[in-house]
Amino acid sequence: MNNNVTVFKTDVVSKAKAFGQKAMGNVKRFLSDESGMGTVEVILIIVVLIGLVIVFKKEIDGLVKEIFKTINSDARQVTGG
Repeated sequence: MNNNVTVFKTDVVSKAKAFGQKAMGNVKRFLSDESGMGTVEVILIIVVLIGLVIVFKKEIDGLVKEIFKTINSDARQVTGG
């Protein structure tokens, strides 16, 4: 009985070790992968978009107000109000 427990423990430990090594290999490969868009690129795009919103805030605000005015008038025509 004691021999079976030792074999079971050894098997579990070796499987856990193999799983850990495989997981670490996957993490290392993921971290070293440079394909796709990086964090710096995403941050730069966000900064540019925020800058554009700040620069064109008045134009965007006027456009949105005009769109909602049109929606409200069309909704009144449809509902008869």
